[in-house]
Amino acid sequence: MKAVNLIPTEQRRVRATGKRSGSAYVLVGVLATLLVMVAAYVFTAGNVTDRQNEAAAAKAEADRLEAQAAQTESFTNFAQIKQTRLAAVSTIAETRFDWERMMRELSRAMPAGSWLQASDASVAGATASGATPDASATAAPAGPSANLTGCTPNQADVARMMVRLRQMHRVTDVVLNQSSTEVGQEGEVTADSCGSYYEFDVTVSFAVTQPDTEAPRGTTRVPASLGGGS
Repeated sequence: MKAVNLIPTEQRRVRATGKRSGSAYVLVGVLATLLVMVAAYVFTAGNVTDRQNEAAAAKAEADRLEAQAAQTESFTNFAQIKQTRLAAVSTIAETRFDWERMMRELSRAMPAGSWLQASDASVAGATASGATPDASATAAPAGPSANLTGCTPNQADVARMMVRLRQMHRVTDVVLNQSSTEVGQEGEVTADSCGSYYEFDVTVSFAVTQPDTEAPRGTTRVPASLGGGS
């Protein structure tokens, strides 16, 4: 008698028949491949994220350093401005000249009855208006100088004035560029015209710096002939 299985087909226990035995291995291989691909993707994505984070951190650090450099540059510019101003002040101090003292002494050096028509002074020195430059001559160091033009009664007063000018403070040289009068000139003597008086043109040169042997202010007296006290 043949046995009959009364259990419904969908509830029956599956039994291996041996047919298509390699399909399970194919499925396992596909799953392993997918797992490797997923792992590779996760690893690559993680590396990309790390690189992005490192790039963002490097950019932030670069921005910070750039801002710090900008602040440092402002301080550097300020230091350069300070040095430039200090150099300018030092130059002014080194080239400063006591023109007030020169005018006070000049008023005492002028002979009686003489007067100035014009004066041109400079701390850098200048070529005398009446002198002709000589290319073969050795140029003297530039220094403070004053060109004086005016009128005086006679020629002896010009010589006397030059002797007095040489005694003034810091004077190194006195050059007579011109001293003349018009023969037979009987014109009226005025502030603008010498008339029958002698017209002189003198250049006074001063030392570039203060003399090393000069005593401090107040310890010596200016001669009475140059405006000092008795």
